[in-house]
Amino acid sequence: MKNFFLLCLQFVVFLIVFAAGSLFPPFRIEHVLAATPTFTHIFVADGLVLMVALYVLIVIAEALMKRLLKGIPWTTLALILAAVVGLYLKFGFITHEL
Repeated sequence: MKNFFLLCLQFVVFLIVFAAGSLFPPFRIEHVLAATPTFTHIFVADGLVLMVALYVLIVIAEALMKRLLKGIPWTTLALILAAVVGLYLKFGFITHEL
């Protein structure tokens, strides 16, 4: 039960970091997906970068607490679920029309 609660909490935190990094990009890492004379589709990868950086920090904290075998699978699952849901919700995708 405790692991499921931590999974949900980490999922929400990862999703918030992904959304915040996509809406307010600190690094401006942009990839043009499609460009035509009328519109441009851009993906801002800052949210993903911040989410992975947070994942690394959580894994380091779990390693310091000696919870590697218990915590890392749940943290990884939360990261994957947050990435899938965030991409499904189109966090980071921008369309500029001329």
